[in-house]
Amino acid sequence: MTFEMLRRDITLTLHPDERLDFGAIENSHLNARETYHREQRIQTDIILDTLGNPFRPVAFSSDWRTDTAIALARTMYDAREFGAMPILADALQDAGCDNDDILNHCRGTGPHVRGCWVCDLVLGKE
Repeated sequence: MTFEMLRRDITLTLHPDERLDFGAIENSHLNARETYHREQRIQTDIILDTLGNPFRPVAFSSDWRTDTAIALARTMYDAREFGAMPILADALQDAGCDNDDILNHCRGTGPHVRGCWVCDLVLGKE
């Protein structure tokens, strides 16, 4: 039975004052689907922020762990505020980092969360 057939059958059996607003039901269903997909994208972004790309492991040079980079990463990590990620990218680049995955991640829109793979690399976390 299609949605149109169901709509017709229910509409015919209900009193005019009790008829359902199928447009609202359809919109509600679409909103739920959009909400589900939006939530799925957010969760995927958070997973990628914490794990990075498992198919492109990154080699991190200890030379890039400057006092500035460590201080920035520690401050963001402790405060759970990652607005300074682009500044961390600049600090890493100044230290000689030329890895596009790292620099693009830092300069990207995020979301960035505690456990961010770049911050963890800078802080020497496993």
